[in-house]
Amino acid sequence: MFIKVKKWLVCYPLVAASLSLLLAGGAQAQVADPGAGAKQLWQLIDYVAVDYSGAIEHGKVVSEAEYAEMLDFTDNAATQIAALPAHASQAAIAAAIADLRQAVVAKADGVEVKRLAHHANGLLIAAYPIPVAPKVLPNLMRGAALYAAQCASCHGVAGGGDGPLAASLEPKPIAFTDGERAQSRSVMALYQVISQGVAGTSMASFGQLSDNERWDLAFFVGGMSHDAAARTHGEKLWQDDPQAKTLYADLAAVTTLTQEAAAAKLGADEAQALTAYLRSAPGKAEAHKPTGLALSRLRLEESLAAVHAGDRAAATRLGLSAYLDGFEPIEPMVGARNKSLLLAVENAMLAYRSAVAKGTVADAEAAGDKLQQLFTHVEAELGDAKAEPMTTFIGALTILLREGVEALLIVIGIIAFLRKAKRNDVMPYVHGGWISALVAGGLTWVAATYLVTISGASREVSEGLGSVFAALVLLSVGLWMHQKSSAGRWQEYLHEKLTAAMTRRSAWGLFALAFIAVYREVFETVLFYSALAADGNGGALLGGFLVAIVLLVVIAWALLRSSARMPIGQFFSWTSAFVALLAVILMGKGVAALQEAGWIGVTPVDFMRIDLLGILPTLETLLAQAAIVAIIVAGYGWNRYSAGKHKLA
Repeated sequence: MFIKVKKWLVCYPLVAASLSLLLAGGAQAQVADPGAGAKQLWQLIDYVAVDYSGAIEHGKVVSEAEYAEMLDFTDNAATQIAALPAHASQAAIAAAIADLRQAVVAKADGVEVKRLAHHANGLLIAAYPIPVAPKVLPNLMRGAALYAAQCASCHGVAGGGDGPLAASLEPKPIAFTDGERAQSRSVMALYQVISQGVAGTSMASFGQLSDNERWDLAFFVGGMSHDAAARTHGEKLWQDDPQAKTLYADLAAVTTLTQEAAAAKLGADEAQALTAYLRSAPGKAEAHKPTGLALSRLRLEESLAAVHAGDRAAATRLGLSAYLDGFEPIEPMVGARNKSLLLAVENAMLAYRSAVAKGTVADAEAAGDKLQQLFTHVEAELGDAKAEPMTTFIGALTILLREGVEALLIVIGIIAFLRKAKRNDVMPYVHGGWISALVAGGLTWVAATYLVTISGASREVSEGLGSVFAALVLLSVGLWMHQKSSAGRWQEYLHEKLTAAMTRRSAWGLFALAFIAVYREVFETVLFYSALAADGNGGALLGGFLVAIVLLVVIAWALLRSSARMPIGQFFSWTSAFVALLAVILMGKGVAALQEAGWIGVTPVDFMRIDLLGILPTLETLLAQAAIVAIIVAGYGWNRYSAGKHKLA
């Protein structure tokens, strides 16, 4: 299960508070649920796919009531798509619904109507993502109990549509044991009906049930048309047929794939058996879902298919998933063994997303082919063998040292500043910030190890927003420090002005900066260490960690000692320049992280890459850093001009 950005930020309160306006716009654009409109539209279209055959046979109306319902549903679908939020694929969905409507009016063959309905719903889900699978594995025993309590009175104890109340209902309750009709019905369709009910019928909404309970009920009902023999046959097929695992790649495939759709690829008997088995044991599919490079390859193929279909939005989303959900979890292992290969994959991912954004099919195919070749190299690099202990040791050492030094420089800078300013009373806020960040990091490790899987998107968004926020704060601090050093009035300022200037509000601002500076690095280190731990070299991992801690302590001591001996004017002059440099670096890294999360576009340029300085060969990162540099140059120039006027006065 992946933590959504906003949910994860509950554990990251300072960033959430500082960046609430950004999240209200950016995060909403990324993960917002368009609401019940898309769900209801999906349900209308799915109803047409399932029930149309009961209205039309061989081009003739066999049920006036059901045919009128089909006309009404398709008419309403055409209205509802226009009411959904604007989207690049909205016109394509509307056209697909219009084709479906025309087929119903023309009394077309049922197979063609199903195809058109499923095509329209596929476009709808890609453009307006709605939950298509439960967040936890369904509990079929609870589903059976819920059915007996909520459904049996109408649909019958065995699901034959013959419950005690059935005779008084019109239209009659559906017989879930009807195998022919059940072939066209997905578990997701059952979940939607249970959640929303069906207008104009006795099927009421069961929205009072929890989300998990509704999925439990949907899975139980979805298996009522199958018997034990089919489930036994399906279990054997699942064990022996690799194609079955490819088709039912995860729990979402089990919920959305109809038996009829599976039959087109596996054959009728195989589809019936596998549907029966996996709806009774949904955890089997979830356990075999692709991860790592297998997931990257799958998402890349799906993304290219979306490019060919002209669905740029879906292609972009799937391309991001190929990196964030597939490759990024194994990134630390690749980096520890072959850094140049890691950089090549990252650059190729950026190039692919850029090609998709431009909508050029040929360029996207070329970039996709290059990525697939690089994935092959990664597979060869990782192999089946675990990393050598020395590789794990070096990886653990360099990761913590790299992440720790960045946080250390900011925190030590704040502490040195407060010491020079003789403001020891504010020091507890700073210490509280970095200590809280370490505690939050420990809780993150527990969560990432035992509770949830933190998605790549959450990681990149949190790192990106934290970096940009820290860069802006450091920029303002650097310009302010340079102004005072240029004026040459530090002693006067510190003794007469600082007490009034350093309020409780600004003290909490230092707490926030210390927390963010440390936590963003701890968060990244936790995820990297979790990946390195998969190699099993626990001793080497611990050794690298301890050596890095010792080195960080030595660096911190040296920085504090040197800053204490430095004359105050020189200290603030040098520190202002260093803080400004950190702002440039963090801005580059922050924009790059937001690019990887899909929040910012990617335009590759022919330029050098220097990870240490946050310089990456994309137009967006370079422009962001150039903007920071321009502000620094202008600010420093103005400070010197003001200082000159002050001396003349």
